[in-house]
Order: sequence, then C-alpha cells, then structure tokens
Amino acid sequence: MSAPTLLEKLAILADAAKYDASCASSGTAKRNSSGGKGIGSTEGMGICHAYAPDGRCISLLKILLTNHCVFDCHYCINRKSSNVRRARFTPQEVAELTLTFYRRNYIEGLFLSSGIVRNPDHTMEQLVEVARILREEHDFRGYIHLKTIPEADPALVHQAGLHADRVSINVEMPTDAGLARLAPDKNARQIEGAMGGLKGAITEHKDAKRRFKSAPRFAPAGQSTQMIVGADAASDAEIVGKASRLYQTFGLRRVYYSAFSPIPDASAVLPLKRPPLIREHRLYQADWLTRFYGYASGEVIEAAGDDGMLPLDIDPKLAWALKFRERFPVDVNRSSREMLLRVPGLGVRAVGQLLRARRQRRLRLEDVGRLTVSIAKVRPFIVAADWRPSLLIDRADLRALLAPKAEQLELFAA
Repeated sequence: MSAPTLLEKLAILADAAKYDASCASSGTAKRNSSGGKGIGSTEGMGICHAYAPDGRCISLLKILLTNHCVFDCHYCINRKSSNVRRARFTPQEVAELTLTFYRRNYIEGLFLSSGIVRNPDHTMEQLVEVARILREEHDFRGYIHLKTIPEADPALVHQAGLHADRVSINVEMPTDAGLARLAPDKNARQIEGAMGGLKGAITEHKDAKRRFKSAPRFAPAGQSTQMIVGADAASDAEIVGKASRLYQTFGLRRVYYSAFSPIPDASAVLPLKRPPLIREHRLYQADWLTRFYGYASGEVIEAAGDDGMLPLDIDPKLAWALKFRERFPVDVNRSSREMLLRVPGLGVRAVGQLLRARRQRRLRLEDVGRLTVSIAKVRPFIVAADWRPSLLIDRADLRALLAPKAEQLELFAA
C-alpha cells in the first residue's frame, strides 16, 4: 500500500482524534507579539468547536500527530492490536497545516494529541516540537492545547507547558481497577504524579510572573483531563467523587466526560453497546453544580439512586430538590444567593438578576418568569410577593409533572 498523502493523513488522524472530548479552549489570555504582529492572534475536516465562558464559539484544528501506538488499551481504536489504517505527521506538517487553516480563517488554534510511537519520550518530543515551530519560527499567537504523556520525562512535559496555552493528561478511567483492567500499560499513580507536577509548575510560574514581568508563561489556561464513561462498571457516584478529588487536588480547569463508544474489532472485555448519551449529559450537569452552584460533591451524589446512578429522566439539581423538599420553598425576596442557586430552573445569571432587582422592589411571580425558560419548573420551589406554592411542593406526582417529555430526552440520544 502506498504511503498516504497529506490530505489522506489529515482524514485519518482527524477522525482518530474525535474520541478525545477535552477540546475546549476557554480561559486563556490573548498572546500579543512585539509590534502587534504575529500569526493567529485572537481574543471542515479536523475542526472542533468549543465554547468560551462568554458563550463565544471558537474553532480548533483537532488532530493526532499519529495513530500508531505501542499501548494496547482495550477501549481505544488506535491500540496496537486494532486493525485500522495508520498514519503519521511530521511536526513540520502539523505546523504547516495549522498555519494554512488559520490563514483561511477556519480555525483559531490547535488541539494536538497522539498515540505513543516508539516510546513516550520520543512522542512527547515530537508534540513539543510542533508547538516550538509554531511559536518560535512562525510567531504563532493562536491557542494551543497539547495532550501530554504521563509516562514521558517530566522535563519534556514542562517544555509543553512553556509553549501551550492548555495542557492535559487523561486519567482515562474513573477507578484504578478499571484502568488496570482496560489499560494495562497505564498506571494511575504515574498519571496523577504527572498531573501533580503540572500543577506545581503552573503555580510556580504564576508566582514568578507576579514578581517578574519577564518571567515565561506556563500553561496559562491550566490543565484538564478526561474520563471515559460506561466502559467499566463505575457508577455516577464514583465518577462525581473522582472528579471532585481531581479538581481539589490538581486545580483542574475542567474534567471532561466521554461516553464509551463501541469500536471495530472490540475487545471481549468491553460492553457491547454504548451508555445512553443522556448519562454523559447528566454528569456534565453534576459537574456544573459543583463548579458554579455551590454544591459539594457529596450533595450531588445524594441525588443519585441506591445504585449510585444519577436519574436520566430529570437533571441532578431537580433530583436533589425533590429529595430534600423540606428545604423549600425559598423566598425570592429574602433568601440567600446560595439557596436561590438551588432552585430548579434558576441559573447563575438569573439569580444575579433577581438579587439586583429585589433591591428596588418586591418581586412577583411574573418577574421571576421573565428570567427563566420554564416558570412551571420554578413555581413549586419559591415564594414571591404574590405567590405561595401551597401544597404543590408536597404533591406525590411532582416529579412526573416536572420531568421532561420523552421527545425532549430523545434529542440527547440523537
């Protein structure tokens, strides 16, 4: 078989990269080159769309350096025993592709990962070389996210942080037992050791930057990780608990969840079908509650059933409120921000607007209705100037009344 062309490589390695969900490029500052010049300075095939905290949609070239791999992780389509067509970019080819896509206004940056070719150190050197070429030879000021390799020399991982806006190391599985069973070449302690090293370097460089203006930047958008959901028997409670520990221990910006997807020539130890996509969505909602709504991970876990699984028919915030109805209703004119954030149907922005508005006047139900998509979801849990839920909060069928219709849930499965 003849060697693939550059476009064929792009097709193969962009498709191989689609299983990595940690492709968000939020949380970085604009890089300014001297004199205001430089390529890719910003505030189709292989392009992923991510969202910044302000809701802005941004595009990244998302590819693998290679899908050759010496590891044999059961869940990975690029494992060494997988029967897939292989390809490999040179660092120069990735740099040229990035620049070409940027000049055509297709992308604002690069998300680069890789299979392990030859050994972890060699692969990490190649990833760093891509970023070095872009930054030093072409003065590229766009966003770069490098997926780093925990088995590589820490000095190489450190070099990645000096060139990239964000770095990430995937923990892969929610439990150590799941990782040992499905990724025998990986080690949980080694992965977390590498994450700890990145955290230390990020903190050290932030301190240096505060003291010395000329100090180099190091992964200013922080580090992230990804867990695969549904490839092993880990419950949602275990996944939420693991994510919380990772956030607290390593100061992560994001934990991404990727629903396991069956792959060709799959190992016999894997499930025959993927988990429902709504499960992945519920985990993201649970993650949001701990990051922005003031919930402790243990409180989110309380919303799960006896089997440790979050309900699929309702979101975890509503599940928690229904389980602890004695905490409601809350008065929108008097309650604290912390309690208002626990009202199903009220988001962070809506609560902020309520707090500002109630300084001027007593709020009525219609005032709350202007700030939420579904006032029906909010009504059982609040008191307003002209509204009390009476016995609504205690209705035995309240869950059925508030749960999304089946066709709405099917949108996630699509």
